[in-house]
Amino acid sequence: MPMNVTAEVVLQGAFGGSLDAVVDTLGNLPIWLGAFAGGAFGAAIGALPAFAFTGFLVIAGAAASVVGVPGGDSVGLVGIGFGHVFGPHVSFAGGAAAAAYAGKKGYIGAENGYHNGKDIASALGCRVDVLAVGGVFGLFGIAVEQLFRQLLIPVDPIPLAICASAVVHRLAFGYDLVGTVHGGSILDMSPFERGERVGGAPDDGEMVADGGLVENGGVPKAEWLATEPWLGHMYKWHQVAAIGLVAGLASGYVAFRTGNPFLGFGISAASLLFLNLGVEKIPATHHMTLAGGTVFLALTASGDSAMAGLSAGLALIAAGLFGVLAALIGELGQRIFYAHGRTHFDPPAISIVVWTVMLGFLHIVGIVPTGVWIPGTA
Repeated sequence: MPMNVTAEVVLQGAFGGSLDAVVDTLGNLPIWLGAFAGGAFGAAIGALPAFAFTGFLVIAGAAASVVGVPGGDSVGLVGIGFGHVFGPHVSFAGGAAAAAYAGKKGYIGAENGYHNGKDIASALGCRVDVLAVGGVFGLFGIAVEQLFRQLLIPVDPIPLAICASAVVHRLAFGYDLVGTVHGGSILDMSPFERGERVGGAPDDGEMVADGGLVENGGVPKAEWLATEPWLGHMYKWHQVAAIGLVAGLASGYVAFRTGNPFLGFGISAASLLFLNLGVEKIPATHHMTLAGGTVFLALTASGDSAMAGLSAGLALIAAGLFGVLAALIGELGQRIFYAHGRTHFDPPAISIVVWTVMLGFLHIVGIVPTGVWIPGTA
């Protein structure tokens, strides 16, 4: 089946209808003002709630596309979800940076033995300094994303900006880039399984307090988990692979029925609201569902490439396998950049960066006919 045209242009619609129009974006003052507000929004309500909000916007836009809402509203809604205010490179990354700052200042205290700066589920409220940090990192996110999008680098520039933001906020606020490895290797999660903890020094800036404020009688955090997996219910390789297969297949099927690569992603992102509300063991799958939907549409597109025009059945199998790949890359990323660090470094963002580069390369060398929405591959 040919690739749905909406899938090719939906992200471009967020920037004026074509990639050519993006060249002027960075000179557009309203975009900078919107990005600052979006980063501050993520800081105010929390990075994870902001990302769930992105998911609902994407669902609304993708659903409108499926039922044929006139006037291009579906493109606009999805574009807003990935765009200059509510895009995860702006609001989520701004919220994560604000959490890193607030954890260092002692405004928040993470639960279950995790470092304070990893508390991306809590709203940070209206403190001016926290909002300012979120806003500045919103500006950083839009600058990185737009730079790579304008250059048509075959990678998803949104998660690339999220990863770059995590590197910068760790260095800017005095955190180690990777952290201290307490297990046998950087990939070893056994210290978590054994419940091992390490002491927190009084002068390390990691404070919790009555009411959340150091100035209101904050005391040093006594102990941290020696190794902190991104999700304590989702880190074993075989379990991660299993959910990746299911998520990739499900999203591939959704793409088969709708022609839209983003609806599965939106559902996954929105489902994290339940995790935020305390429902236990909700998996995070948006890097897997985005992979499954995208690969399905890439392989069923027509063209002269080696794997063009596959049947729906074969493309669905590929979507499931690519979901597994995305899941395992995310797990590898969390073991390297999240588990030993003291702030949030997003494993799904790492995964999407890696597999979009892979898919873009497969397009460049003529194996797949299109990267669907990946810049420079449509």
